Amino acid sequence: MMSRSYTNLLDLAAGNFAALGPSGGGRRRSGSFGMKRMSRVMTVPGTLSELDDDEDEMAATSSVASDVPSSAVGERLIVVANQLPVVARRRPDGRGWVFSWDEDSLLLRLRDGVPDEMEVLFVGTLRADVPASEQDEVSQTLIDGFRCAPVFLPPELYERFYHQFCKRYLWPLFHYMLPFASPLSPTETASSGDGARFDRSAWEAYVLANKHFFEKVVEVINPEDDYVWVHDYHLMALPTFLRRRFNRLRIGFFLHSPFPSSEIYRTLPVREEVLRTLLNCDLIGFHTFDYARHFLSCCSRMLGLEYQSKRGYIGLEYFGRTIGIKIMPMGIHMGQLQSVMRLPEKEWMVAELQQKFEGKCVLLGVDDTDIFKGINLKLLAFENMLRVHPKWQGRAVLVQIANPPRGKGKELETIQAEIRECYERINREFSQTGYSPIVFIDRNVPSVERLAYYTVAECVVVTAVRDGMNLTPYEYIVCRQGIPGSESAPEVSGPKKSMLVVSEFIGCSPSLSGAIRVNPWNIEATAEALNEAISMSEQEKQLRHGKHYRYVSTHDVAYWSRSFVQDLERACKDHFRKPCWGIGLGFGFRVVALDPHFTKLNLDTIAMSYERSKSRAILLDYDGTLVPQTCINKEPSAEMVRIINTLCSDSKNIVFIVSGRSRDSLGSLFASCPKLGIAAEHGYFIRWTGDDEWQASTHASDFGWMQMAEPVMNLYTEATDGSHIETKETALVWHHQDAEPGFGSSQAKEMLDHLENVLANEPVSVKSGQFIVEVKPQGVSKGLAAEKILTLMKEKERQADFVLCVGDDRSDEDMFENIADVMKRNIVAPKTPLFACTVGQKPSKARFYLDDTFEVATMLSSLADASEPDPIMELEDGLATSVSSIDISNEPLQFGNRRAEGS
Repeated sequence: MMSRSYTNLLDLAAGNFAALGPSGGGRRRSGSFGMKRMSRVMTVPGTLSELDDDEDEMAATSSVASDVPSSAVGERLIVVANQLPVVARRRPDGRGWVFSWDEDSLLLRLRDGVPDEMEVLFVGTLRADVPASEQDEVSQTLIDGFRCAPVFLPPELYERFYHQFCKRYLWPLFHYMLPFASPLSPTETASSGDGARFDRSAWEAYVLANKHFFEKVVEVINPEDDYVWVHDYHLMALPTFLRRRFNRLRIGFFLHSPFPSSEIYRTLPVREEVLRTLLNCDLIGFHTFDYARHFLSCCSRMLGLEYQSKRGYIGLEYFGRTIGIKIMPMGIHMGQLQSVMRLPEKEWMVAELQQKFEGKCVLLGVDDTDIFKGINLKLLAFENMLRVHPKWQGRAVLVQIANPPRGKGKELETIQAEIRECYERINREFSQTGYSPIVFIDRNVPSVERLAYYTVAECVVVTAVRDGMNLTPYEYIVCRQGIPGSESAPEVSGPKKSMLVVSEFIGCSPSLSGAIRVNPWNIEATAEALNEAISMSEQEKQLRHGKHYRYVSTHDVAYWSRSFVQDLERACKDHFRKPCWGIGLGFGFRVVALDPHFTKLNLDTIAMSYERSKSRAILLDYDGTLVPQTCINKEPSAEMVRIINTLCSDSKNIVFIVSGRSRDSLGSLFASCPKLGIAAEHGYFIRWTGDDEWQASTHASDFGWMQMAEPVMNLYTEATDGSHIETKETALVWHHQDAEPGFGSSQAKEMLDHLENVLANEPVSVKSGQFIVEVKPQGVSKGLAAEKILTLMKEKERQADFVLCVGDDRSDEDMFENIADVMKRNIVAPKTPLFACTVGQKPSKARFYLDDTFEVATMLSSLADASEPDPIMELEDGLATSVSSIDISNEPLQFGNRRAEGS
């Protein structure tokens, strides 16, 4: 029999949060279209009707009141990370604990950028094994003295969450390492530090660990006042837990590692789950544009989401919410670094090192020992430089500080063995009396000693093959600048200079424009870069150093955190203005946020208005409205044909299909609907019934522009596999739905610009839509077609007192906009109910929405059931039409250069 904890773990991995009970984020609900009611804690005035009255819901949300004392009610920033910025030590007598701040933690220093009135509270694990009997006391001590809420994970869970999933799978994958081979034995599975294949049980442990973090946040949060800032890849499942409990919680996330390209990321078996949980945040931060671009590309390829840039801010529209994308490299803490530089022991360490390396040119590397830092490549490049430029033999020294490894595994052991063999070989070949070309330090180096090495180094070399940020160059620049206004440091007196050779694959590289960037895999090019760096003129070194120092000193960790918090506030400014609903199960859960005036179409409301009205106009788009966009068979179903014929048979109704399709296509599709009106090609051609002649718009009669547009579109069609051109009588449409998504979208944007330039003096409009670029005559739109239909109804004393308009695409927005305007111009009867409805939950000019074509069919079926077929029309077997009372045979109102002809 499985233990309860294990079954919960399986529930988590399957995304079944409901199985966890109240502490796991609430229970599953059923309801119309799978919607979840808003949590009572998150209510705002005017949304009481959306609440559940369940007693268990009240019980579940009662735990969210903060147990943390606060000096004043106000906004707080809850920083959630894998580890707290606190050092825990056992007392010498073994009784109790001693805690202190971890001064090297940049998470601690981000407080400097947070507004003074905003309190900061940390949530994370302790780097200490605290017995269960002492955990409550330790928690209270840390809350009271450090504003830290510790998360205690069982050792076996932490091993599977951190070492197996985070370090053995996610970390290598995010650094572009694919696990091509599986471990050879169960022992390797438990201990290897090399990239391993996806392990479902390790993923389950990852999700369960994130749930423990969520429960700790729930203990301390004030959901209506607090901001939550989640850090790094260890906690990517946390946003969904938080969003599921608190729909309106303000959540930011910052990834401190690289985000891989879509080709790498798509190998992750839970790729969509991770993307969707990140999209439950309000702001997602990355160190570089490349990482953000890769994330956006994954969202586009896997979820079909496209980003928009507005006034310098990048945003993703996701179910009515806009998720901000923040690009800001992290900085160092200037004050903390300068305080170490002021220590007396730093000065004598510098003096000692200067004496040791007198007459030598020191190159310095400071790296963690792991498979991605490229220490072996750096040594090979230095060896190549000594061979190709023998003038540096006996003069150039590479000091390599290799911090002890935090992981383990075969590949790491192989790298370490290569590094050892390499520096021993170089030292054997190039050593002289009193000179060793490589000084290798493989131990923990105290901060003050590290800064002393920075001070004496002529150049710092970073050859990581992949790294999220890497602040080593920043620290080096500050150390070479010295302490402003200090005269006690003779080693930095005079002009300040520094040189950097950095890998182009690290996060800090884009911000160091004066550094020599290298591809560390190219040993020869890196060797030449080392020679160039130390051979450069003093003046050039000073200029590059000054440029770097200005950037590093003004873009410190406080600047980074202040900028992120400001953007998080901006991203969340509308949180309590829009109604929102939580829908979906597991990691498919998301919050749908809508404009206060944008609501779901209520079937009872529209049915009541329909029954009370005497003259109705029903305007329907076709693709994406009556049939799904993804449907291969585009013919209307037999049930849809029955519904339309029933609506048309009611003498009170004027029913139109308003589509961008050609008149031949629509005429063929609806040949069995003789009383149906059709507005084809966005209303250029209009036909009131199947027996009527097509009426053409007079806005355009010269189509010579087609001869100019078609060659351009053919050019892009030939270059874009999967695209094709649809030629209509009045328009040309380029489709790229079957093309590769990123390339098709890029080609569409370029084609749009190209066509706008070519056709600048032609009476046409060039627009993009859902997987299309369309060129059509100016003055032709669905909005104008709808206005013409309603105007003619008024002229013949059939003024509409009920208007229903349904569509799904950008072209339908014109129709929604015109429908909203007809009331002001008295085209419809006073107090006419206007039901402009879009298909899908998205920003729209319509006031109502339905989720999909199935709901559209359900709504139209309910109206058909309420219709009253005209007995005379039934006796005449369709010879009369629903517009027979409108005599248009001699009607002077024209849609083209000919009069409207009657049946």
